[in-house]
Amino acid sequence: MNKINTLSVFIVAFQLLCGGFQLQAEELLPINLAVSNATTGPAAKLGTRLNQGANAYFSRVNKQGGVAGRKINLVVLDDGYEPYKTLKNTQKFLERNDIFAFFNYVGTPTTYVILPIIKKTELPFLTPFTGAEFLRSPVIENVYNLRASYYQEASAQIDYLVNVKKFTKIGLLIQADAFGAAVEQGYLNVMKRHGIEPEVVTRYRRNTSDINLALNILKNKQVQAVAFVGTYQPLAKLVNLAYQQKFEPFFTTVSFISSHELFQRIEQPSHILVTEVVPDPYECQWEICQSFIQDMKAEGYLALDRVQFEGYLNAVVTTQVLKLCENNLTPACFFNNINQIKLHLGEDDIEFAHDDHQGLDRVYLNVFNYESYSH
Repeated sequence: MNKINTLSVFIVAFQLLCGGFQLQAEELLPINLAVSNATTGPAAKLGTRLNQGANAYFSRVNKQGGVAGRKINLVVLDDGYEPYKTLKNTQKFLERNDIFAFFNYVGTPTTYVILPIIKKTELPFLTPFTGAEFLRSPVIENVYNLRASYYQEASAQIDYLVNVKKFTKIGLLIQADAFGAAVEQGYLNVMKRHGIEPEVVTRYRRNTSDINLALNILKNKQVQAVAFVGTYQPLAKLVNLAYQQKFEPFFTTVSFISSHELFQRIEQPSHILVTEVVPDPYECQWEICQSFIQDMKAEGYLALDRVQFEGYLNAVVTTQVLKLCENNLTPACFFNNINQIKLHLGEDDIEFAHDDHQGLDRVYLNVFNYESYSH
């Protein structure tokens, strides 16, 4: 009888021990954030550098034990800034059962194509690198944006061109896709407010630098300014080629361009304005800017830019909400708590509301200074 009791106690203890190991293993499973963005192709720097910034902050968090003992992990698939690849990647993510949220997607056409799928999921879709209005109005329950909208950026640009530079002959050169259409509408709305219309609207194809015909059209119209929608390679080609042809209008574009990548490719003094949605981390005095620089250096990155900083801020926001759910790491808890956070960034606060899923509104003006770049 004693042997039987002893054996029973041993079995129970063994089961409890195994159960403890299983619980510990479950607690140590990573919090997987699904990322589809461009890490190859003409827009590769956007996805790559956005991911670098996010990973720098997550690395710090993970070294400190993660969230509830679980590390935060980016599951990254490259889409080359092509919508059909984004759709395919998103479908692959949904076939898994270990994805907590979608994170750091890049681009308007790429997010537009997956939006019907995203709306049907119960997973958060967090901090996409786009200012598209369809992700903001009307509010989508599981979509949360950090950056200011393209409408806000377009407003700042046209106000500057008209009020400060006194330009009235403005041409639009638009990437022919959902991104181009989204920003174009913003330009048209603001120009109408000023009582003017575009001198000309011309387009080029996504993921190409085929802007020669558009340049000839803009040049023939003798526009004073060109509002450009697209990526850094075709705009750099446009500015450099225009200068060679002695055509020197004022160029302006939204933050998606990545001013760091654009300005490095400009070969001569030129007039360029880029609207930005986060400050230059080297110039801002916020405590989080200093933390960003330190964390990036710790990961081996020395040449830093705003795209990385935006990725870093995306990671900060996501982590802060996750920490509020340490005892219940579920998407439902995440949704219940994201509207409760308020992160102080110096001049600005990151905060969300039930009827406003955009964390920041400020737009910064970044004017190209040729002397700041070595060529």
